[in-house]
Amino acid sequence: MYYHQSRNQGFNSSYTTLVDPFVVNRLQSVLGKNLIVETTKDTIRGELTDVQTDHIALQAGNSTFFVRIQQIVSIMPI
Repeated sequence: MYYHQSRNQGFNSSYTTLVDPFVVNRLQSVLGKNLIVETTKDTIRGELTDVQTDHIALQAGNSTFFVRIQQIVSIMPI
C-alpha cells in the first residue's frame, strides 16, 4: 500500500488517500464487466464503468454509484 497525494487545480486544497495497488490493478482487469461489490454498508450489483485510485463507479440500472475503494469488502464477477 502507498499514499497518493492530489492537488485540486484552482483550489488551495489537497488530500492524501491510502492506495492498494493490487486492488486497483484487479479492478482495472474487470473494467466493463458486471460485478457484485460488497461494501461495509451494502451490496451493489452493476457494471464497473470507471476505476480511480480512490474510488470506482458502478452503473446499476439508470443509477451510477461511486464507491470508495477503502469501503470495499469483496468483489465478485457475475
